[in-house]
Amino acid sequence: MPLVVMDYVWTQTETTLYINVPLKGTKAGKVDIVCTDDYLKVHFPPYLFEAFLFEPVDDDRIAVRVANGCAVITLPKRTNKVWEHLMISTDNKEKMEIRQRALLKYHEKLSSESRNKAAKQQEENKYALETVIKLEKEERDSIQKIKDAEQEKTTQELAAWHFRQQQKAEQDVQLKLQNQKAKARQLRTETERQKCGPPNQEKMKLDQRSNSNAKSKKAQHELPPPRLSGNIQVTFTPRIFPTALRESRLPEEEEWLRKQAETWRKVNVDVGELKNLKEEERNPYWLKDKGDKCFATGDFLGAVNAYSLAIRVMGKIPALHSNRAACHLKLRNFHKAIEDSSQALDLLTPPVPANAAARVRAFVRRGSAFCELQAYPEGLQDFLAALKIDPNNEALLVDTQRIRDIIQGSAVNPPSETE
Repeated sequence: MPLVVMDYVWTQTETTLYINVPLKGTKAGKVDIVCTDDYLKVHFPPYLFEAFLFEPVDDDRIAVRVANGCAVITLPKRTNKVWEHLMISTDNKEKMEIRQRALLKYHEKLSSESRNKAAKQQEENKYALETVIKLEKEERDSIQKIKDAEQEKTTQELAAWHFRQQQKAEQDVQLKLQNQKAKARQLRTETERQKCGPPNQEKMKLDQRSNSNAKSKKAQHELPPPRLSGNIQVTFTPRIFPTALRESRLPEEEEWLRKQAETWRKVNVDVGELKNLKEEERNPYWLKDKGDKCFATGDFLGAVNAYSLAIRVMGKIPALHSNRAACHLKLRNFHKAIEDSSQALDLLTPPVPANAAARVRAFVRRGSAFCELQAYPEGLQDFLAALKIDPNNEALLVDTQRIRDIIQGSAVNPPSETE
């Protein structure tokens, strides 16, 4: 049987009633408060406070605040007057009826609020769905307008090109006819000249032409001799690699520079603005699949182009950088491979089991590039990091031991990338 709370405090004004119930050390989450227009219950086991109110209150504006070990209930009165008592004086049977009626009314109120909340949520979901459908329709209409405008523009340009080609053909035909007529007139004139002999005017022109030729030949003899020729020596600043002189491999470094320049030109092919790309070309995952297919067929430059365009569209995908690093390894662009592998590792954070395989591939590709550049200690660190993630990988164990042997001077061939 619950313990009835008797040390409550109540105060009032003409418009509001205040009831302060001590919670006796009970936490706020364990307090159950039920209040209707004529009944108030505060239950916090094993204590119970019930109030059968002297007059009805406005249960829609009741306020409850639980703080500092007390529950303060604010009850707005329906009639503005001072009450003589807080509770009515009645027998237990009537109290039971009031309690049951109040609890039934309270549950009906909760059910009504739940239904209203569900209906409101349904209306909000419906409005959100209609808004999304409207936005999608506007976007489709906008795209269709752009397509129609582009199609109309292309059609006009094609018609203008056909018109220009037709005009050019007509002009060529007219020019050809004019040339044929001029040749025919010239042929008739020469024929008539051969029959009649040159007139005096033409003889005077021939004499003038011969005199001018003689003068030009004389002027050529009087020209000063040309200046003496010579060679100008041009030198270029050599590329300095961060390697010691005893370890320098100049032919390989020059070959690397040539391949770097060629790859840079092909990677930076002018693709225009991203907005002019096709719809699938703006999808980085479609570009990644295309790059994977090019890599599988041995077209490493094509794979680099596909991955690079995908990175321009969305550069926060680790697989794009890691796969491009593999292409650079095949093309022997080892510095680029190190850069892309490092970028992939930066994106693969935080390290979780889901990205463990991707981190192993990135470490192995960067370590292989370091080994190809004869930076074996750095390569060993990357292979050890990959081995720490996947300790049961036999190929990694073999490659790691081979790098150790190279550092100790008992091996020659560097490890290759582990797939």
